[in-house]
Amino acid sequence: MSDPGLNDVLPNDNVDSENNAPDFMCCGKSAGRPRAADKEARMENLLHTAGMLFLDKGYGKVSLEMIAREAHVAVRTIYVKFGGKAGLFTAVVEQKRQAYFSSMPALEDDMRPLKDILAGFGLLFMQLVTFPSAIRLNRMVIAEAAAHPELAESFYKIGPGATRETLTRFFSRPDIAVLFRDGLAPQELGSHLLNCLMGDQMSRLLFLPQSQPDVAQLRRLVEQRLDLFLRATLKAPHQTGRSD
Repeated sequence: MSDPGLNDVLPNDNVDSENNAPDFMCCGKSAGRPRAADKEARMENLLHTAGMLFLDKGYGKVSLEMIAREAHVAVRTIYVKFGGKAGLFTAVVEQKRQAYFSSMPALEDDMRPLKDILAGFGLLFMQLVTFPSAIRLNRMVIAEAAAHPELAESFYKIGPGATRETLTRFFSRPDIAVLFRDGLAPQELGSHLLNCLMGDQMSRLLFLPQSQPDVAQLRRLVEQRLDLFLRATLKAPHQTGRSD
């Protein structure tokens, strides 16, 4: 199976950052002030290089000097742009996560039937967490959380925390909230949905070797687990006047 969107999560595990640098790295410096496109390309290369090094060596063993050398930038540039290593790590994960979910309509504005919205979200979410690079990232963060609490805090804020906030806003929509049983807070609905989708998946992903499920397998899994979620949380159809 191909890895749809793998490079949008973190740099591909098999990419050699030195031998596969963007073309602009092979050219001489242009005279004068860099063009906006050049600046953007250099920033993309910096984030890509940092992501590769974090995954390959671990957060604690990667220095800003190492990143700067591999990405052909000044250490001062990293400080100015990101404030340091923790800020750079945050930018790496946030950029890739946003790029991946950019293919999905914003939950706050998506007016499709509820099941369609949640099925689309569920499939993208399960693809994201089962990518090999995402599993390596989770393992790295867990291994280094005690020594580098800022790493764990940043990762939670832009990863699991951001997902929960997005779902809370979605389940707070008046047209969506009315579909669910009274007494279920939007935060609880978001957490329960993620628990249903994941099951014990994260434990198995982190600790057991396994191949990445294909899209068809994930689609079936999401359908089954969404059914479990909706049966436990939706009002009876006669209470809402809707069939979705």
